[in-house]
Amino acid sequence: MEASLQYARAQDQADELKSYREQFYFPALSPAPADSPGVNTQSSDGNAQSGHAKYQIYLCGNSLGLQPKGTETCVKRFLDAWKQLAIGGYFKGEAPWMTYAQRFKEPLAQLVGARPLEITVMNTLTVNLHLLLCTFYKPKGERYKMLIEAGAFPSDQYAAQTQVRFHGYDPGDALIQIGPRSGEKVIRPEDILEAIAQHGSSLALVLIGGVNYYSGQLFDLKAITQAAHEVGAIAGFDLAHAVGNIPLCLHDEDIDFAVWCSYKYLNGGPGASGAVYIHERFSSDPSLLRFGGWGGSLAQTRFDMPEQFTPEPGADGWNLSVAQALVLAGLEASLELFQSAGIEKVRAKSIRLTGYLEFLLNQIPGKPFELITPAEPEKRGAQLSLYFPEGGKKLQAALQEAGIVVDYREPGVIRVSPAPLYNNFEDVYKFYEIITQVSPNRQGE
Repeated sequence: MEASLQYARAQDQADELKSYREQFYFPALSPAPADSPGVNTQSSDGNAQSGHAKYQIYLCGNSLGLQPKGTETCVKRFLDAWKQLAIGGYFKGEAPWMTYAQRFKEPLAQLVGARPLEITVMNTLTVNLHLLLCTFYKPKGERYKMLIEAGAFPSDQYAAQTQVRFHGYDPGDALIQIGPRSGEKVIRPEDILEAIAQHGSSLALVLIGGVNYYSGQLFDLKAITQAAHEVGAIAGFDLAHAVGNIPLCLHDEDIDFAVWCSYKYLNGGPGASGAVYIHERFSSDPSLLRFGGWGGSLAQTRFDMPEQFTPEPGADGWNLSVAQALVLAGLEASLELFQSAGIEKVRAKSIRLTGYLEFLLNQIPGKPFELITPAEPEKRGAQLSLYFPEGGKKLQAALQEAGIVVDYREPGVIRVSPAPLYNNFEDVYKFYEIITQVSPNRQGE
């Protein structure tokens, strides 16, 4: 690797996924003088050109993915059907709303390594997490504890806390939180497995994020699931930062359930429908308790309006309502791109792109931060977390002023996430140039 713009552009020329960048919109910079430091002059397809509108270098796909250019067509199709067909849009047109969600099962199943029967799109992540915990968290006798990450995303923490309270337990006793050891920033995998074994007789459920939102650490889902099953516990995962980021094998790794959102690496837009995976040994069992709704009732008798709830086979039996067609339209265009590119190729580029970012950051003399994301590619996704003992939030604002979009998370972390479908090596190199210019050490602060 070389720390040069020429090297970065050569990698982009050789990139077999380079054309996908042109399928996304990049946010424009606010008006700024042409000689402002870090101004990224690009055409609307995200390629550098002089004399055109200025666009930001967007490295925040771990928080909100960019809009695919095909999204407008999908949304307009819905609006046209509503305008022209009204209630007829439920059963007529190119994408009838009553069955619209079915077209998402196969592409999502391919992304997460599941069977279509085990996938459904519905609601949002935390709603789905609560719904599945109502099914899978079944405390009884001495087996009542739930194991989670210390410092998990607050939605997971709040869901876990309130679920154990709902069942009459004290979170201080019922929640087992596994965090990094003293002086460390990531969780040692062996500590998770040891905690599962240690609390085995009292453990009802393990709930872990596939990729930790703060550190970018990728966990070994297969090992965690196996350890949970060995002690008789259920294994569930929040894959908000994993789906569309790394290849997954949920069915073959025997994972019990998982939930995720669709607005990060899946580029479904803010408020995009979440999705769930439920292993078929559960999803094919109509007797398994769950909250029922008309949208999850047996399709062949749904319009007979039976008094008793009979669930649709598979994960669809957890749906409460008919799919939100307008919201789903934003996700359709992105999934078409993933199907075309293939998650394995996306991951291969991601490893190279994130590796180049790491290489460049390590070239910064006296860098005022610590890279806390694991260095091994198999232990991270498309994110590097830069921990700043001080000044991180101010630096993130300076980067934003210079046209670089990254985000800041307390305490002290700037998250940088080059998404391989639309980011390239030149983006990463320019980020390196600009963070070198605006870092506290350079400014003498």
